[in-house]
Amino acid sequence: MTGGVKKPGGGARALKIRLKTAKLRTKSSQLWLERQINDPYVRAAKSEGYRSRAAYKLKEMDDKHRFLKRGQSAVDLGAAPGGWTQVLVERLGEGRAIGVDIQEMDPIPGAALMHLDFMAAHAPDEIKRALKGPVDTVLSDMASPATGHRETDHLRVMALCETALEFAVEVLKPGGTFVCKVLRGGTERSLLETLKKRFTRVVHVKPPASRSDSAEMYVLAMGFR
Repeated sequence: MTGGVKKPGGGARALKIRLKTAKLRTKSSQLWLERQINDPYVRAAKSEGYRSRAAYKLKEMDDKHRFLKRGQSAVDLGAAPGGWTQVLVERLGEGRAIGVDIQEMDPIPGAALMHLDFMAAHAPDEIKRALKGPVDTVLSDMASPATGHRETDHLRVMALCETALEFAVEVLKPGGTFVCKVLRGGTERSLLETLKKRFTRVVHVKPPASRSDSAEMYVLAMGFR
């Protein structure tokens, strides 16, 4: 199945739905609800059976860069609620993906799920045992709760990315791929230098499904060596 979402209306402007303000709803929650209701990716996810709009971020990245191949294996870090893992099952086949998250997830047919805090000291070894060998792709959509302080949020996300990369270096097959969420403002120089030493191609990607007002983007490293 190819990625991408057709904007509603087929060229005509879609009608924007506005909610009546509820007495117990704050203005910010009102705006969030309106954005969700009017988001074409949210509507598409519901109609196509994906657990989150984030599924389209991975689909769009793979449609462009073609790093997911049938029969390969992958581990999805920060998988909840499971949208990326669903895409992995579609594109790699059943029994080829493991989703890991600190939050519990409902089962995903064709995938193995692990309820685990990836940042815990014992977590990487537990995941390695479940993988039973090297994998073709390591993905991380992990994020820490936002503080509203840009520098703090950036450092927290980068710490998650660096830890995910350490794990990826230990489990990837030669030629493998690493995908990780970062925040706009640039990947830390030390991380970029490590990526360029260990992978043949490193690019920053902001898929169309990633909201334009969001600081998130992804670093895509291909050709592990």
